[in-house]
Formats: sequence, structure tokens, C-alpha cells
Amino acid sequence: EVQLQASGGGLVQAGGSLRLSCTGSGFADGDYAIGWFRQAPTKGREAVAYITKSAGRTYYTESAKDRFTVSRDAAGTTIYLRLASLKPEDTAVYYCAASNIMSINEDDYHYWGQGTQVTVSS
Repeated sequence: EVQLQASGGGLVQAGGSLRLSCTGSGFADGDYAIGWFRQAPTKGREAVAYITKSAGRTYYTESAKDRFTVSRDAAGTTIYLRLASLKPEDTAVYYCAASNIMSINEDDYHYWGQGTQVTVSS
């Protein structure tokens, strides 16, 4: 079974940057989409971006495309999300998840990591 571990969150000042990591294991043959999602206090979870594990194709939501960058290592087992020019409204728990469907829809993701907290101070 796929297992994911997110890390790299922390406290950062507005305008700063962070790089989140998501390390995965237990992948079967075939490609996966590894997605990043976030959930701010009192809000629902929202999609950020995904990258395909094998081919490295990326997709960004409108809110993420200008400041966030998703990438992967050569093996496709560690996925990164670089957050730049951070704003207080980026404060959230960031989750990585895996899907057999190349989709940004969180309902298509069945394997989830535990989340890492990002706090942006003003």
C-alpha cells in the first residue's frame, strides 16, 4: 500500500519561502499523480498542484501557479513543493496525496500523508 510522509513545514515571515517534501513508498507499477493540497483554519481543503510520478508532468491551480513549484527527484519517490513569496493567507496544513488518476480532484486521491503545518507571519 502506498504510504506518504510530508515534511518541511514551519514558521516563516511573509515574503519568505519554504520547500516541502513528500516521501512515498509502496507504489505499484504504473504512474501516479502526487498532489499537494492545503487546509487553512476554518476552511475546507483545497488543491494546490500535482506532478506525475513517472513523467513529471505538472498541473497547478490558478492560486498556485505564480508562486509555487512542484518537482520530483529522479526516482519519483520524493516530491517537492516550493512555496515562494509567502503570504499570511498561505497559512495552512499542507498534505501530499497519491492517485492512480491524473487529476487535481481530491476525491480521486486515496492515499494521504499526515500533513505539515506552514505558518506565515505578517
